[in-house]
Amino acid sequence: MSQGTLYTSTTLRCHPVKALIEKFNLDIACVEKSTVADFETKFPLGQIPAFIGPKGFKITEEVAILYYVADLIQDEKAKAALKGKTEAEKTQVLRWVSVGNTNLFSAIFTNLLSIQGVLQYNKKENDNRFAVIEKYAKVFDDRLKTHTYIATEKISLGDLQCAVPWTAAFSTILDPEAKAQHPYLTRWLKTVVASDFGKIVFKDFKFAEKALAYVPAKKEKKDKPKKDEQPKKKDAKKEEQPAAEPTVKKAKHPLEALGKSTFVLDDWKRKYSNEDTRPVALPWFWEHYNPEEYSIWKVGYKYNDELTLTFMSNNLVGGFFNRLSASTKYMFGCMVIYGENNNNGITGAIMIRGQEFAPAFDVAPDWESYAYAKLDPTKEEDKEFINNMWAWDKPVVVDGENREIADGKVLK
Repeated sequence: MSQGTLYTSTTLRCHPVKALIEKFNLDIACVEKSTVADFETKFPLGQIPAFIGPKGFKITEEVAILYYVADLIQDEKAKAALKGKTEAEKTQVLRWVSVGNTNLFSAIFTNLLSIQGVLQYNKKENDNRFAVIEKYAKVFDDRLKTHTYIATEKISLGDLQCAVPWTAAFSTILDPEAKAQHPYLTRWLKTVVASDFGKIVFKDFKFAEKALAYVPAKKEKKDKPKKDEQPKKKDAKKEEQPAAEPTVKKAKHPLEALGKSTFVLDDWKRKYSNEDTRPVALPWFWEHYNPEEYSIWKVGYKYNDELTLTFMSNNLVGGFFNRLSASTKYMFGCMVIYGENNNNGITGAIMIRGQEFAPAFDVAPDWESYAYAKLDPTKEEDKEFINNMWAWDKPVVVDGENREIADGKVLK
């Protein structure tokens, strides 16, 4: 009889569970979430990994699934080694599983994504997170100075879980110097990667020869002529200067060509910032809004299935808004993060000058990572969506399901 189905994706969070399934040849089918049309019918939270056992028994949350799958192992000796034999050992294993799944994981992957440009880069914040990573590295080093493995004397679930963030860090954002500074952590990681479990899910791991570094977008520089190349002044007496041609002032932004609008955007932004949204600001907006001058668009992130922690999703939106700075004077809107960690999405409503979305959004390099749909405020459904996005006081309806708003950003 089948032991169940694991719904998974390429996310590293699924690695420890996959290692158990393959190592012990468990009769559990691994199915990619993206291939299952009714996944959110089965799991309304939509998060990965997810598990369905015999008779429809369902589990979500990575750690819960990891422990459940470990219990399916028939080899009692191997099971005891993975989960701990005594109550003290079991507690230590759970402790280190938690370490590898919370703050350490968050610090490493937030820095990695910001250095890669997926999230907004802030040197001070990255340095603070590197300090957190360093603290964890010292804790691991102290423990592993006298122990082969992190929780007990044999490889356990704690080792598998902690190896996920550390393999990500040492293969990308930590340089060879970090290996030298933390020899016991490095030795442990090599041991886990070389284990029967590690060969299954960490087989492609390699220590980085050089740490990834953030590369800011290059600004074009105009070469100034050298001093001896400066054009010489002509003698006015010898040569009459031709009449100066009238200079043509070019629009700094394509939307400037639309001219001044009767709807004063700055007035609306002040009203939104200083007044209660539902009772005061929104009624004022609909009284003054001119749909011939401005249009409103539903904007949604295309790759919600790749989002993990809600704060990281919010940082993603913040970075997008920062990169829209050249168009901000022509725009207003909100985007929210709905759902919870490892099961969230990004959507919102943004008003722009004119009737086409591209001139406002294409100033941001990542604008094509979002989908755009024009809203019609004369339709009650569209108007309600706009109100809800700008008020943040009602759940987001996704596929007929109410999803609570976890965070968001205002573009103004």
